[in-house]
Amino acid sequence: MPISNDTAPLAQFLAGQAVRAQEFLGSHPTVRGGQSGWLFRVWAPHAQAVAVMGDFNGWDDRANPMAALEGGVWELFLPGLQQYDNYKYAVHTRSGKVLAKADPYAFHAETRPGTASKLYDLSGYQWGDGSWLDYRKNNPVYQKPMNIYEVHLGSWRRTGDDQMLSYRDIGRYLVPYVKEMGFTHVELLPVTEHPLDASWGYQCTGYFAATSRFGTPHDFMWLVDQLHQAGIGVIMDWVPAHFPKDQFGLYNFDGEACYEDPNPKRGEHKEWGTMVFDFGRNEVQSFLISSALYWLEQYHIDGLRVDAVASMLYLDYNRKQGEWEPNKDGGKENLEAIAFLRKLNNTVLGRHPHKYMIAEESTAWPMVTKPASDGGLGFNFKWNMGWMNDMLSYMKTDPLFRSGNHNKVTFSFFYAFSENFVLPISHDEVVHGKGSLLNKMPGEYDDKFANLRTFFGYMMAHPGKKLLFMGQEFGQFAEWNEAKQLDWMLLDYDKHAELQNYVRTLNAFYKEHPALWQIDYSWEGFQWIVPDDSQQSVIAFLRKDAAGKQILVICNFNPVLREGYTLGAPVSGTYKEILNSDDAAFGGSGTVHNKPVRTHKKPQHGFEQSITVTLPPMSTLYFEVPTKRTRKAAEDSADKPAKKTAKKATVKDADKPVKKTRTTKAKAAKTADEKPEKAKKTAAKSKAKPEAAADKPVKKTAAKAKTAAKAKPETEAETKPAKRTRKAKAPKE
Repeated sequence: MPISNDTAPLAQFLAGQAVRAQEFLGSHPTVRGGQSGWLFRVWAPHAQAVAVMGDFNGWDDRANPMAALEGGVWELFLPGLQQYDNYKYAVHTRSGKVLAKADPYAFHAETRPGTASKLYDLSGYQWGDGSWLDYRKNNPVYQKPMNIYEVHLGSWRRTGDDQMLSYRDIGRYLVPYVKEMGFTHVELLPVTEHPLDASWGYQCTGYFAATSRFGTPHDFMWLVDQLHQAGIGVIMDWVPAHFPKDQFGLYNFDGEACYEDPNPKRGEHKEWGTMVFDFGRNEVQSFLISSALYWLEQYHIDGLRVDAVASMLYLDYNRKQGEWEPNKDGGKENLEAIAFLRKLNNTVLGRHPHKYMIAEESTAWPMVTKPASDGGLGFNFKWNMGWMNDMLSYMKTDPLFRSGNHNKVTFSFFYAFSENFVLPISHDEVVHGKGSLLNKMPGEYDDKFANLRTFFGYMMAHPGKKLLFMGQEFGQFAEWNEAKQLDWMLLDYDKHAELQNYVRTLNAFYKEHPALWQIDYSWEGFQWIVPDDSQQSVIAFLRKDAAGKQILVICNFNPVLREGYTLGAPVSGTYKEILNSDDAAFGGSGTVHNKPVRTHKKPQHGFEQSITVTLPPMSTLYFEVPTKRTRKAAEDSADKPAKKTAKKATVKDADKPVKKTRTTKAKAAKTADEKPEKAKKTAAKSKAKPEAAADKPVKKTAAKAKTAAKAKPETEAETKPAKRTRKAKAPKE
C-alpha cells in the first residue's frame, strides 16, 4: 500500500512536468507512525519487483521489498537507518535477473571505487551569500563583465603526496587566487558523481550527487558559498546528452531501456561508449529538468554550461551511413531533443531569468540563444567554437604565413552579434596531444610568450564574454593531465610570472573599462578601423560603452616593428596608450611606448583624421580615445536665439584642442609607460602565494593549510616593470 496519499508529485513526474522530482523520488529522512527512518522511491517501470538493500540488511535483495505505485514507481519506508548508510536498489527484471542499482536521485554516493548510494540529509547548511544573490538578480550579466576561469577540481592543485584536495581545502586556495587574478566567474568541470577520473566528470552516474571525491554535499555548498562571498560567480558543467554503461547506473536500469532511447540507432554514442537519453519520454524530462534546477537552487549555482549540445541536435552526429535514421519529416534533426532543450531553458530561465544556460554547441545551428517562442533553442549564451578554432589555427601559423590566413582573425566579427557568445579557450584545447596554449604558439621560447600575450590582448577586446582554462594564465608548458596538478613551479621562472602578471593586469583592465563588455552583443559596441591589412597582419578596431567612451585596439600579429603606422581616427584630439602587451613588466621588450599622439587632418580608413603610431613587434595595444565633442543642438537654439558672443565662442572653441576625461590605466601598464628603464626582476614578487606553496607539499589538515593564493593587494610586480639583473632562465620542457 502506498505510504503517501499525495499523488500530485507522482502525477507531475509521470507527465514530464516535475521540476523538483528529487523531493519525491530518492531517499529522504521521514517520520512514520512515530518512528524515524528513511523513505525510498524509485522509478523502474519494467521491473517485476524492487527491494532496498544495504549495510543495514546484509545486502539481502529480498529482505525489504518495495510497494508498487502508479507508473512504475516503487516505495518503501525503513525505520532506524542512519545518515551515510550505504544502499542500492535490488531490481528484479522480467528476465529473472537481479540488478544492483545505485539511486538515480541520491544526494550522496560512496567514493570510488565503491558504487553504492549513501543516505544524506541536505538540510542544515547556513548560507552566507545573500549579498551576492541580490547583486546577481539586480545586475544581469549581459551588460556586465564575464571573465571565466575554467577549473578541474581534481588537478588544479593537489597535496604534497599527489592526492586530491577536499572541497574545503580547494576553496582555501582557489577563492583568493581567482579573486587576486581578477576573474569574475569560475566554471567547474562536472562535479556530478562519476566513477572514472579520466572522464573528467563527463560520464556521469549521479545527476543529483556532488562527487564524494572531495567531500560531502555540505562541503561543496561551502565552496560555492565562499566563492560567492568573494564576489565570484560559479558555473557548473552539466551533461544531459549522454550517460555511461556502468552496470550500477542508469543503463538498462530495470533490465530494459528506461532512461535511454530504446531505438539502437538513436540510443547510443558508440564513439564515446555512452547511451543517449530518451528526450521524448516524460519521466526522463522530469529527471533532467529537475537535475538542472537542483544545482541552481540547492547549491546556488549561477549557471550551467550544457555539454555536447550538438550531439543532441543531430541524429547523424558521429554516426556513419546506415547507423542512423531520419526523423518523421525525413530530416536529420532530433526533434524530441530540440523540444526538450526548449522546454528545459524555458523552465529554468522562466524561474531564474538572472541565471545562465550556456550551450556548448559546435555547429552553425541557428538561434541557439534566441527565445524558444521565436524559434530559438532558448539558451542565453553559446560557446563560440568557430572563433576558437579559427584563432587557434591562426596563432599556430608561422607569422611569415599569417598574411594568407588573415580572414581567420576577422571572420568572427561578421557573426559576432548573431548570438550571445562566450569566447572559450577550454580544457578540450589543451589535452589529447593538442599541447598547451603556450606550446601552440610558434617560434622560440620568447616568441611563444609574445604570441600568447598578443592573443590574450586580442581575445579580451573581442566582443563576447571570456573563458580561459586553468594554467594557461601563467603559461603551462605541458598539456593538461587530469592525474596531476598544474606545474606551479613554472612561476619560479621570469617569463611565466610575468605572463601571469599580464593576465592579472589585463583582467583588471577588462573589468574597469565598460567599453570591453557593456555592449557585447550589438554592432553599437564595435567599429572597424583596419580590418584588411593582411600584408602586415595588423588589425585595429574600436570598442564602445553606453556612455560613448571608446578604446582603440591595435594588434600586430607579426614580429616586425611597425614605425609610422597610420590609421584612421574616429575622433580628433589626443590618443594615449593605456596598455601594451610588449611592456617589460609583462615579459616584453619594453622598448616601444607611444607618447600621447594627436590626430592630423589626413583622411584614412574612411575617417576625416588619422593618427600615426609605432607598433612593437608581436603586440596588442590599447589606446584611450578622446571624448567626442558635442555641439549645441539646432533645435535648442531654435527655441532661444543664440547671442552673437556665444556664437563666436562656439566657433572659436571648435578650433581648440579637446579636453578629455582620462580613464584610469592599469597600474602595470602605466608604470611601464613612464619608467621603462627602471626594470626590475619580478618573478618572485609577482606571484601569489599559491605558487609559492607549490614548493612545499600541501598538507591535508585544513587548519594548517596555508592560503596559497593569498597575495598582497599590490605587489612590486604590479607597480613597477621588471628589470633584469640577470638573463631570465627558461624552464626545461
